[in-house]
Amino acid sequence: MSFSHYSVMLDETVSALKPENGGVFVDGTAGGGGHSEEILRRLPEGSLLISLDRDDRAIEHCRERLGVYGNKSKVVKSNYSELSDVLDRLGIDKINGIMWDLGVSSVQLDEAERGFSYSQEAFLDMRMDRSSGKTAYDVINTYAENELRRIISDWGEEKFAHKVAASIVRSREISPIETTTQLADIVTNAIPAGARKKEAQHPAKRTFQAIRIEVNDELRIIEPTLETAVSRLSSGGRAAVITFHSLEDRIVKQTFKRLENPCTCPHDFPVCVCGKKPLVKVITKKPLLPTDTELEVNPRSRSAKLRVAEKL
Repeated sequence: MSFSHYSVMLDETVSALKPENGGVFVDGTAGGGGHSEEILRRLPEGSLLISLDRDDRAIEHCRERLGVYGNKSKVVKSNYSELSDVLDRLGIDKINGIMWDLGVSSVQLDEAERGFSYSQEAFLDMRMDRSSGKTAYDVINTYAENELRRIISDWGEEKFAHKVAASIVRSREISPIETTTQLADIVTNAIPAGARKKEAQHPAKRTFQAIRIEVNDELRIIEPTLETAVSRLSSGGRAAVITFHSLEDRIVKQTFKRLENPCTCPHDFPVCVCGKKPLVKVITKKPLLPTDTELEVNPRSRSAKLRVAEKL
């Protein structure tokens, strides 16, 4: 399968970063390299883009795709949560812009063997970095029922999480749950028929999202990574984040809001005495959404939201 990935909200995201002003920029989730290439196209000579990804196929593809930009481009295999370590290794103190396109890529979803899809038979993997870490098989077959229930409820926002978790545990007591379709069937049968009929989406979608988030530690790393990125931004530098579900968007929104107004003094204090100063200005008071034109070309963009903050 060729590495073909649609770059969501491409112009809006790259324009928000203002790469034409030059400097050092970071694409924290390079994926297919579409955002990276557009940044590089606008970057003046003497500037640098660092493209990060933890997926080996993405790294291989980006090195080939972006190699034509020579010294302006550096592709590094790394989780974006390791941003500071990457910058330190490269001898870079401050950056002028950074972006993330969060969630799973279209390529990962479409490759059946990756185990992300509930509609295609595959081993329960779901790792973005297939060289390390626990798999979805490990989560499904070893986590306690109460932990599965918490994950499916909190990260899948599944209201029948208790039924799904109990059904998973009952099934694995008979034999290990090994494949995506096995899990999808278990989840589907655990959800009441009446509830299934009311929804257009697959009954297993929320549970698969929750397990994927757990496997890749997707949510826990967003807030500390945003804080790290802001600490490494130069004055006037910008951070742009594309999210695809409410959990991600809520974390980004609340983190930007806290960094914009970090004061912890009681509201009735006449003046601030805590000494905490604003670190950013939120550029997008409401998130930017894909255009109708983009949605016609790529329906998977429909849940995307873009938020941008600027370092003070």
